[in-house]
Amino acid sequence: MSFFRDTTATIYYSHVTRKELIAPPISDREKNEILAFLQNYRLVNADPQIADGFSTLLNKYTYLKDHLADALIAATAWKKGLELVTTNPRHFAPIEEIKMSRFPEDF
Repeated sequence: MSFFRDTTATIYYSHVTRKELIAPPISDREKNEILAFLQNYRLVNADPQIADGFSTLLNKYTYLKDHLADALIAATAWKKGLELVTTNPRHFAPIEEIKMSRFPEDF
């Protein structure tokens, strides 16, 4: 957790990320802790630019059709010019349009 305490970077997250973080099976206590934690960061709302990027990525990287949430997260990072930090680099590493770091390995 020192990554979040020590960074001076602005951290953004998407609605899809929020949904994945609070998806069952987690307890009500864990869900409340996650929601409180996310209040410290900026939520990125999907917009037409992200929707266009989502479509482009699905057409270019056909494997993403089986990973729609990851495609939307990648499109958000790409179109907003944000670095994507993930514990699941396998789905994001092939995407040339984004800069990706693995958490916690790259920090």
